[in-house]
Formats: sequence, C-alpha cells, structure tokens
Amino acid sequence: MVVSEGKRRESLPKRCKICKSSMENDSSLMLGPKGLIKKHEFVRVIIQCLYSLGYAKSASCLESQSGISCKLKDFEVLEPEVLGANWEDCISTINRIKGLTDEMRSSAIFLVFKQCLLECISHGDCLAALNVLQKQIAASNLGKDQVHDLALDMLSAKLTRNNTINEVVIYELRRKLLVELESLFPPPITLPERRLEHLVETALSSQIDSCMYHNSGSQISLYENHSCNRGQIPTQTFQVLTEHKNEVWFVQFSNNGEYLASSSSDCTAIIWKVLEDGKFTIKHTLSSHQKPVSFVAWSPDDTMLLTCGNVEVVKLWDVKTGTCKRAFGDHGFTISSCAWFPDSRRLVCGSSDPEKGICMWDCDGNEIRVWRGMRMPKVLDLAVTADGNNLISVLSDKEIRILNVVTNAERVISEEHSITSLSVSVDGKYFVVNLNSQEIHMWDVAGEWQEPLKYTGHQQHKYVIRSCFGGFNSAFIASGSENSEVYIWNRQCSEPIEILSGHSMTVNCVSWNPKRPQMLASASDDQTVRVWGTCGSMTNPDKHL
Repeated sequence: MVVSEGKRRESLPKRCKICKSSMENDSSLMLGPKGLIKKHEFVRVIIQCLYSLGYAKSASCLESQSGISCKLKDFEVLEPEVLGANWEDCISTINRIKGLTDEMRSSAIFLVFKQCLLECISHGDCLAALNVLQKQIAASNLGKDQVHDLALDMLSAKLTRNNTINEVVIYELRRKLLVELESLFPPPITLPERRLEHLVETALSSQIDSCMYHNSGSQISLYENHSCNRGQIPTQTFQVLTEHKNEVWFVQFSNNGEYLASSSSDCTAIIWKVLEDGKFTIKHTLSSHQKPVSFVAWSPDDTMLLTCGNVEVVKLWDVKTGTCKRAFGDHGFTISSCAWFPDSRRLVCGSSDPEKGICMWDCDGNEIRVWRGMRMPKVLDLAVTADGNNLISVLSDKEIRILNVVTNAERVISEEHSITSLSVSVDGKYFVVNLNSQEIHMWDVAGEWQEPLKYTGHQQHKYVIRSCFGGFNSAFIASGSENSEVYIWNRQCSEPIEILSGHSMTVNCVSWNPKRPQMLASASDDQTVRVWGTCGSMTNPDKHL
C-alpha cells in the first residue's frame, strides 16, 4: 500500500538517546509524603507538559536523563510510519498494540484507511484507491458500516477534487491523523492531552471547593495552599434603607447588579440605584398599588419590573421612567408569584386560587398559555430556569412540580413539610425551598439527586421566609429568619458559616448582588432594608436613608 510521500519531514525535534537502565530502576519508585505518586508516571506527564509548553529541548533532555519517554514505544514506531505514509506498516503496528479494545483498534484502522484513500484520490491514483478498498480494507476487520463510509468518502473526494492537494496540506493532514490516534488510544499507550495541567487545575479546584469563605474571582497561587478568611463574606452593615413606612416583605437585585427593588406592606415598591461606591439612592417609588406589595421580579434585560399586589393585579413598570405600563389579570386573580422567561417578552404568574392556575402573558397583555385543572392546585411560588425550558412551581404546600415547557415532561417532588418559598440558582441547575420545619432543601433541576442537600440553623415556623443563592459562582445560600437574623451557608456545609445581626424583627427576604459577590441585602418587618458588605467596603454603617 504505497502512496507518494512528497517531501519527507522530521516528526519531532531530534531526541537524545534514552537510557533504558534508568527507566527500569525508577519504574517502581513512589513519590510524595503519602507515597501515592508513581515516579515514572510523574516524570512522563512532566515531559508531556514541557513539550506542550514549547520546551522541546528540555523535554528531550529529561527523556534522556530519566530513561522515560513521553510516548510509549508502539506509538513512537507508529508516528514516522504515519508521517511517511507507510500505511501497511501502520496497520501492522496498530494490530500489535496491546491494551486496545476491538472497537478502538477498528476505529484506528478506519482512520488510517481514510487518510490513505484521500491521498490516493488527491494524487489522481483512483486505481490504487480502488485496490485498497477492494483488497486491504476488505481483508481487515472493519464493519460493513465503516467500509461503506470509506467508499462514500472516496467517491466524494473524487467528485469534489478540482486541484491536487499540495504536499504541505497532506503533511498537516497526517499530523492531524496522529492527534486523532493519540486521543483514541487509552493510557498508558498515550496520555490525555495536557495531563499535568489538568491535575494541577483539579487540585486548585478542590482547594477552592473546600474553602468555606471563598468569594472572589481573583487568581490563586500555586506557591501556597489556598484559604480565605471570613473577610470575604458580607457580614457588616453597610447602609440601612428606611424609606418604607411598614414591613418590608421582599428585596431583589437586578440582574446587572445596578439596582435593588424592595416591596412593602405600605403598598409601595422602591427601585434603588446602586452607586459606584456601593451606596444606595432612590430612583423611583412605585405607589399605584392599593394593597401590600408582596413580590417583585426583574426582567432579564433589567428594563422592566413586575410588582405583585397582595390579592391584586400584577403591574409592569418601566425601570427608566418609573411609569406603570400595564396590569395583568383582574382583581379576582389572587397572585402568589411571578417570573420572567429569558427573552424578557414573556412572563408567568401563579395564583393561590386553584381555578386560576398559572398564566403566561406577553408584555402586551396577550394570554399565551394557561395551566389549570385538577392537576393544578393553588400555586404558592414559581420560577423559570435561565434557559427558559423549565417552569418550577410550589403546589399545595408540599409539592414541587418541574415542568419542561418545551416537551411537557414533568417531575414532582414531595416534601414532608410545608414549603413557603422557592429560589433558583443563576445557572438554572439548582433550586432551594424554605420549609416551615426550619430547614432549607436544595434540589437539582435535572433530577439526578435522590435526596436534597439540607441546611439548618435558622428559625422558621409560621411566616414566609425567603432564601437565595449568591456569592462568587453562587457558592453560598443566604436566608432570613424569624429571630431577626440573616443566615449564610456555604453550599457544601449544612450548618451556617455566618449569622448576621442588625435587624430588630423577622427577616423576610434576602438578595445577593449577582455582580458584586460581597454585597447582600435583607428585608425585615422592622421596616428597613439592610445592605451588608465586607469590612473593606464598610465606610459608615450607621448612615440611614
């Protein structure tokens, strides 16, 4: 099976001669305080790393000094055979390699034949290509589908060949074939790409995951073990907002982190502007509701805000002007919660009236879709995942329904105790529910978990208490509490890592700034909103607005 090679090239920088006795002596040595690292494997991945970083001379010298090659002998033999277009030798070498499954071997041979046929056609030697297809390939152990695919590839290459492929392109295709073979063969025949970098990155990720206070995107060093102190967490009162005249029931930061919306039993909602220095000023006071405002929801593009009146209609506000653009539902539509779809053009509202169910509208007030009936009891809370595919709702106190609005597939999770609220992570992969049993449960949206992660320590018996995800990479959960404190958990730990004191009555709701991981807001029955920051950002904690 011979194909014109054109100009031969060197496969790799010339290597020094490898000392075999050194390799034999090191093959059983272990490294590290715990003796977990095989020395010859460690050296091999270092050599691979040096090559990938462009230090070919250093890598070659290390191979010579250690007697350890980056690539095993079989693959070193295969490399010049591929680059030299010695296809019959390639097939023989692949058949000799131990440790390959039948599927791996068949796939490797298929790739070699595919390159061989391409080169035959590119040089105009259709007879040679046909001979390879009829004799060599037919005599191989390739499946019928693979042989059929090769025949189609040959025909396609013949029909589309306008100009002969030059030798530079041929050589690059052979190099690509080597990469494909290298990725196909399992360790220890070849190493996964950039293996040492992957191992180091995994170790750093593990340190970050085990750090209870990690709350920053700053780079971490290889020179020392990573550890953060509690100064990364917002534990200090930065500002107290006192504009509301009655209990504050809800707070939520905008998606861009530039605004905060709060709602109160004083029948108003307030949009606050977050200044560069972290201070808050009033942008708009929204005061057309006749009943307490129990809930707000920012549109994904932050241009609109929904406000839910208690036993009242839902109102849509223009954030820039502070004007009410539209009302949804009627005065008989008892709203419990509302949420946006990611296009900022559709919204859903859930009703605590079983006959009303869940309604989807567009921003012009047109009803798009409705979920009602016997299987849709009263809705206590709802949310939409970031991709817009899943509508998650809390039904009849103890049930959570996850509905895929694209496929209509649904899954129901039953809790033993009453659920008061629901919150979804920014990436849409997880959600938390607050229970009146003084627990917070975190579930995965995909349904892979059999049991939830549980968080305890706060107090909740009779009121609606809301929690949220937050911090860098949403690594934390925060919640209000009936004992007037704010609780913060690392998602990996069931007990709180911080308890924030400052409010004088029940804390109903918390919200973490999605763009400033060290800023948290809490709403309380003491008629205030507290903004929490870190020690470094705190300037005047007693300033009221």
